[in-house]
Amino acid sequence: MHPTIEKVTAEIIIRSRELRAAYLARIDAAVKKTPYRSELGCGNLAHGFAACTASEKTDLTGQQKANIAIISSYNDMLSAHEPYKEAPELIKAAIKEAGGMAQFAGGVPAMCDGVTQGQPGMELGLFSRDVIAMATVIGLSHNMFDGGLYLGICDKIVPGLLIGALSFGHLPAVFVPGGPMPSGITNKEKSRNRQLYAEGKIGRQELLDSESKSYHSPGTCTFYGTANSNQMMMEIMGLHLPGSSFINPYTPLRDELTKAAAKQILKFTSLGNDFRPLAHVVDEKAIVNGIIGLLATGGSTNLTIHLVAIARAAGIIINWDDFDALSRVVPLLTRIYPNGQADINHFQAAGGMGVLIAELLKNGLLHENVLTIADRPGMSSYLQEPKLIGGKLSWFSCPEHTLDTEVISNIDHPFAAGGGLHVMHGNLGRGVSKVSAVAKNHQIVEAPAMVFDDQDDVLAAFRRGEMNKDVIVVLRFQGPKSNGMPEMHQLTPALGVLQDKGFNVALVTDGRMSGASGKIPSAIHMHPECAKGGPLAKVLTGDMIYLNTQTGEVNVLVDAVEFNARMPLQNSAKGHHVGMGRELFGGFRLGASSAETGAASLFVSD
Repeated sequence: MHPTIEKVTAEIIIRSRELRAAYLARIDAAVKKTPYRSELGCGNLAHGFAACTASEKTDLTGQQKANIAIISSYNDMLSAHEPYKEAPELIKAAIKEAGGMAQFAGGVPAMCDGVTQGQPGMELGLFSRDVIAMATVIGLSHNMFDGGLYLGICDKIVPGLLIGALSFGHLPAVFVPGGPMPSGITNKEKSRNRQLYAEGKIGRQELLDSESKSYHSPGTCTFYGTANSNQMMMEIMGLHLPGSSFINPYTPLRDELTKAAAKQILKFTSLGNDFRPLAHVVDEKAIVNGIIGLLATGGSTNLTIHLVAIARAAGIIINWDDFDALSRVVPLLTRIYPNGQADINHFQAAGGMGVLIAELLKNGLLHENVLTIADRPGMSSYLQEPKLIGGKLSWFSCPEHTLDTEVISNIDHPFAAGGGLHVMHGNLGRGVSKVSAVAKNHQIVEAPAMVFDDQDDVLAAFRRGEMNKDVIVVLRFQGPKSNGMPEMHQLTPALGVLQDKGFNVALVTDGRMSGASGKIPSAIHMHPECAKGGPLAKVLTGDMIYLNTQTGEVNVLVDAVEFNARMPLQNSAKGHHVGMGRELFGGFRLGASSAETGAASLFVSD
């Protein structure tokens, strides 16, 4: 193992020792060697199987068969989740064939940031993760189940499902991907049309036609945003079947993988001889592997929040310094839009997760000795890919080398020497920056600030031509306590236009950018956030700011005595607290932790 990875892992283990021990003690105390439903009273059990068939009731009355919970994010409005429509029946049939039982334990909400970008609903997005975690726990709370299958894809759904499942970490868990949609128009063309629209050179109908050719069928969006970063994370943490993350929906192979995932969970319940509870699969090494995968692929900045919260749910404490230390030694090995022009289907065709994991393992950049849900423990089980041969699902060795060096590279010729994320720090606080998609000549910016408290005001100033100059946009009061920490991907086309005109442009905010954030240098997730009196609330329009994403510096160039004497402005986001359901999330805003501690309101002191 690379010494830095060993060092960071050891530090996490030491830092987490007390919290992790308490978590495992609680989880291990919950383990039973009989079906969990056997502890229910007759009236409880009768309620639990009242809607079942006579034979299913017989099975659930007995003490031999495992009963598996299905928790799904299905809805038929969002392309990524629509493919889960028929999955419960496939799963139930496969589990019955394998000698078990399955019940649909509950559905969880799934919202799409692509739909809500720039809309009031976006301010519910981050907190929807915690709602999903709680909904998952409610589904499992009936104590009818010996394991769980979790069907989820997108931004907050997978982290929410995993956080909830970890509360029931005494049960084994398998996550079931749905797969990406086939490729549409090129990402370069999509991005170009967005900028043309921002400049007023094409109309709304032309833009809609372009977007509809990009997002055009069931499945996840094909760019490498948070949804596909989630799928990468689940596989590299050993929670997906090997090679299953990026198989297109509504294909025979996808259906067979769903059935295989259903049968797999039965192997690992406490009723058998190969017990693999989720709490012991998600350990410190698995969390570090998730961070490494994120860095090696230049994935979504959102995972710098979600992985922290996931780890905390497993009794593990990580912080952005861990991300930063690992980023210094884990090179960028993929080019997937917005880090390049390829999409996730091109990544899969180039060798996919198997080739990526092999390259990391071969060079001591990934923990191999981990528990997974593959047949054999260890990440070496993930150096294979599934195929249908004569209608039968089989696994074969993945390609020995990348099949497209423009999409997946190797350690000797990485796309960048360090990972795609850096921690930002300075007199404006701490944050993160995604540098994997930013051209080197744009990674250092010094320019006067233009200060805004609302995304719409930024776009209005752009349309009025007031931003045709070197500028660092400071967008305040966008943190979790202020208005739920919405994403600001809708700013990318406008700021991209300014950059293409030759201006030096950057963004500094206590909010989030999308997993699709691209070529604009930024310092995001800044904390302390403005609603807590963070220094960003002291910045004035015209102040010079220096942002260096290579060194991680973000400073306002104002005399320290003068800057410290300024009083931070009060929260200006109160108008964002009602309407579109936001009034129901006041408790989440009040209880939210900082971005670096997961922006969660779920956890209490043990």
